[in-house]
Parts: sequence; structure tokens; C-alpha cells
Amino acid sequence: MATTTEPLIESPLARLSDEQIEELGREFDAIHDEIFAELGDRDRKYITSMIEMHRRLVVMSRILLFFAKYKPAWVAGTATLSLAKILENMEIGHNVMHGQWDWMNDPDIHSSQWDWDTASTAEAWKHSHNYVHHTFTNIRGKDKDLGYEIMRIDPHQKWHPVYLLQPFYNLLLMAFFEWGVAFHDLDLEAVRKGQKSKKDLQKEMKGIWGKARNQIVKDYIAFPLLSAIAFRKDGYKATATANFTSNIVRNIWAHSIIFCGHFPDQTYTFSEEETKEESRGGFYVRQLLGAANIEGSPLFHVISGNLGYQVEHHLYPDMPSTRYAEIAPRVKDICERYGLPYNTGPFSKQLGMVHRTIARLAFPGGKPRPKPGPYRSADDEG
Repeated sequence: MATTTEPLIESPLARLSDEQIEELGREFDAIHDEIFAELGDRDRKYITSMIEMHRRLVVMSRILLFFAKYKPAWVAGTATLSLAKILENMEIGHNVMHGQWDWMNDPDIHSSQWDWDTASTAEAWKHSHNYVHHTFTNIRGKDKDLGYEIMRIDPHQKWHPVYLLQPFYNLLLMAFFEWGVAFHDLDLEAVRKGQKSKKDLQKEMKGIWGKARNQIVKDYIAFPLLSAIAFRKDGYKATATANFTSNIVRNIWAHSIIFCGHFPDQTYTFSEEETKEESRGGFYVRQLLGAANIEGSPLFHVISGNLGYQVEHHLYPDMPSTRYAEIAPRVKDICERYGLPYNTGPFSKQLGMVHRTIARLAFPGGKPRPKPGPYRSADDEG
């Protein structure tokens, strides 16, 4: 993806001295170490209870959808299955595969063993997301998640006529997000450049086909056939459409949460030159500036995988997600003392900014939107 190297807006990082950046890095390291020193039964009970809740939701939804021929059962079953898929994808799968629960040394809840009910294979996703995205967050030309290589979401990206269609194919990406991510993870550009072998590509394609086959058998053959035993053709069709709807709901939700955490107006992008000799403190500041939070209720944070705390997640991707709300006030305090922004906003606001950016940058030109100033606590504002 071609980009311009000259920054169109100054990063707050440029206003910090080397000494401030070094001290800031030590403060962020201290938060990580303190939290990990006290992880224990409370955290273990949380993830095991989430896994148990997911299983119960799946069983409940499948029983309801056995009677999907009847509209109340179809609505209740579809809603319950959608919730189960969202919980498994966001709060369980994403976070377990980040290694957030590896400290328990539980072989059944470990990033090296866990797989999830989505199109991406665990191995490919952990490379493209855990390594590439979280290491090179918002570095233009290195973070392949900036627009997923198919959309222009930053004015630094050079315009191409194909982007005129991005408001339309973004709608397709929303509906089939898991498949878009899976093919994005293949990194076809690396194959074209000879950085990835065709053998590795074939292995990953085989993995995606295995995931597709499992979803087709489960959602569009096996469970619809169970309904068909009792209700014949009507039962089959009703259950299959309910399962399809649940997958679409999960995909739209995941797309919305992820885009709101990365592409609203508040976030910054960086050139490779700006990050060439990046220190630990500089890394933390880049993560802080490249992410945005979404404000919501406790339930909202659970079904978003606690990615409403995207800032905290990017600072500490291996920290159990339940701790993000706990450390958020400490992150805000650091932002306030060092004159850094703390990017956050309501879901509707963040989502509106994302789709406005996708629509505006489909056309040539465009400038970075105004950025928030240094964080100020309510006490200071009062």
C-alpha cells in the first residue's frame, strides 16, 4: 500500500523529551508487572465462567432453533446463538490466543492450543494480528491492518480509483468479516514478493477450507437436518437461515468494535522513519496514540471482548482483559501528567467517525481530522 512519508500532522510524541519518554516507559512497565504479580483465582474463575456461559448459550440456542419453524423460537434462538458466537469470538477466542491466560498453565486454555469458531486459522491469525499488527501498530507500510490493504482510512495513503468503491465493499466486509480477515491473514503480497512460500500459502488455504467445511457442516447441514427430522423442509430452512443470520450478526459486531478501536478521528499513524529507533517508552506512546476506546456498560465491554478498552489492550495485549477497566485510571493519570491524549468516545460517535472517514477518503485528497488535546481529568476541568 503506497503512502506518503511526510507527516501531515505532528505527533504528541514529538513534544516529549527523551528523558520523559524513558520515564513514561518505566511507569507503564510497572503497571504491567504489578498486575501480573497479583493474578490469581479471581481471574481464573472469570475466564472459566465465560467459557461455561458460552457453552450454555450454545446449547440453549440449538434447542430453541430446533423449533425455528416457529417465529418466537427463531428470534430467541438466533439472538442467543448470535450472543454465543460473539462471546466466543471476542471475549474468549481473541483474548485466549493473545496469551492473556497463559499464566494459568492450563493446557485447555492456552494460546498454543486454543482454536476458535471463525474462518482464520489460529496460526495465521496469531502471526498477522499478535505479531505484525501489535508490533507495528499504525506504522504506515508495515501494519497491514491499516485499512486491511483494501481501504484508504488515512490521508497519508495515496489515493487510487479503486477506493471509490470502498464504501460499498466495506458493507460486504462487515457482513463477511471473518472471511475477509482470513484471506487478509494469507498475506498474498508477501507471496508475490517471494517473502512467503507457495507451500506455506497452500497450507494456510487448506486450513481455511477446513474451517469453512466445519462451519458449513455444523450451521448449514447438521443442525438444520435435526430440525428437518421434526418439521421437514420448513424446519431445515428456518434453522439454516437462523444460523446464517447469527454468523452475519457476529461479523458485523466484530467489524464495528475493531474499526471503532483503530480508525476514528482521534488516532494517529506513523511513518517508518518516525519509529526507526523507537525506545520502549516510544513504543508505549505509539500504542496509546494509535488506539481509541469505546465507552459502554459492563455488558457492552464483555461482549466486545473488553476491546472497548482498546488503548489498554494495545499497551498490554497479554494482560487478562478483565483488568483493563482497573488500570484505565492509571493510564489516564500518565496521559495527564505527560500531556498526552486519552482517546475515547461513545460507540455511536466512534462508529460515525469511522464510516465518515471511509466515505471521505474514498475520494482524492483529505486531511487528518482534528485530534484531541492532552487528557484532563474531570477534577481539573472543574
